[in-house]
Amino acid sequence: MATGRTHRPATRSRGIPEATVARLPLYLRALTALSERSVPTVSSEELATAAGVNSAKLRKDFSYLGSYGTRGVGYDVEYLVYQISRELGLTQDWPVAIVGIGNLGAALANYGGFASRGFRVAALIDADPAMAGTPVAGIPVQHTDDLDRIISDNGVSIGVITTPPGAAQQVCDRLVAAGVTSILNFAPTVLSVPEGVDVRKVDLSIELQILAFHEQRKAGEDAAVADEGAPPMRATPNGRKGPDGDMPAVMPA
Repeated sequence: MATGRTHRPATRSRGIPEATVARLPLYLRALTALSERSVPTVSSEELATAAGVNSAKLRKDFSYLGSYGTRGVGYDVEYLVYQISRELGLTQDWPVAIVGIGNLGAALANYGGFASRGFRVAALIDADPAMAGTPVAGIPVQHTDDLDRIISDNGVSIGVITTPPGAAQQVCDRLVAAGVTSILNFAPTVLSVPEGVDVRKVDLSIELQILAFHEQRKAGEDAAVADEGAPPMRATPNGRKGPDGDMPAVMPA
């Protein structure tokens, strides 16, 4: 089986836009669910709904893959699963190294979905000497002193950083120097990498902050609707208003 060190995805050379590449995993996830239910074909409208995009955008994305479907029939699910998997480079083995085996790193190591999607956790690395040799998800943790050798021995080209933010850049530099060309960064910091190295950032706090913004906006909209539904208020001589008309300046005893 080939490893990730010997192959690079062909999407850039074929001119597939980055926005389309970012949506391919969404289509693949929806198609895999259909395949598991033994659904043979799917229309562009059904697949677009399942993937959370509009059907026109889906058809445009698939045109870059040379897949246009069959009028009145739709897309062949199994063929599309293969086609997208091949385009994303998931038909081969991609060894991954996770650096920083705290709670998040250990959780990722134990995640069972990597193997079914073409990724293999090949190495776990941590700076804590006490962690060395400790098995996590059946894989012994190795010390960062041996990072270069670990990357080379396992043919790793994808590194996952789950360290504290202060250590992330140094780990990134060492991964790049060891030959890693793609990095998934969970540390809440921006990494600087040379040309030819791809970084994808996952910041859970930012995602939560975005959700908080939407929650606040929805709360504001609900308050505005409630205000619109209130009875009209008429002015009183002293500026006060009441739902049933003018309020006297002095209420009777």
